[in-house]
Amino acid sequence: MTGIIVVGVDGSETALRAAHTARDLAASMGATLHVVSAFDSDRTEVFGSGSDQWIVSDAGNAEKVARTVADGLRSPDTTVTYAAARGKPAEALIREAERTGARMIVVGNRRMQGIGRVLGSVANSVAHGAPCDVYIAKTDAD
Repeated sequence: MTGIIVVGVDGSETALRAAHTARDLAASMGATLHVVSAFDSDRTEVFGSGSDQWIVSDAGNAEKVARTVADGLRSPDTTVTYAAARGKPAEALIREAERTGARMIVVGNRRMQGIGRVLGSVANSVAHGAPCDVYIAKTDAD
């Protein structure tokens, strides 16, 4: 089997656990793993010293998070790609899944208990709006 599995990351430990689960699923299915980090604004700052300038943006930070996680997940038997996607996390994951024709989105179960369950969570929003299968990985503390 082939296809694409999308997983969202934000630099948190729970997102990293979901990404490891997604990598294992991708390896077992012969799928490509696509690591996505969302950003919700176009805030950009320019810093300079002399003739040197650095541009720091939310999109750049999100791409760095996705790239760092993707680099840590690479293995000989799994292709790993990454991207930064604009929007709130659930919306960004759904759009990336649509854009790539993903067969699955992997999300963690963070905020699926207690008040988070009532108010909503990324996993809940993705499960209700995804164009493909959704795998909810257990990422909270045992």
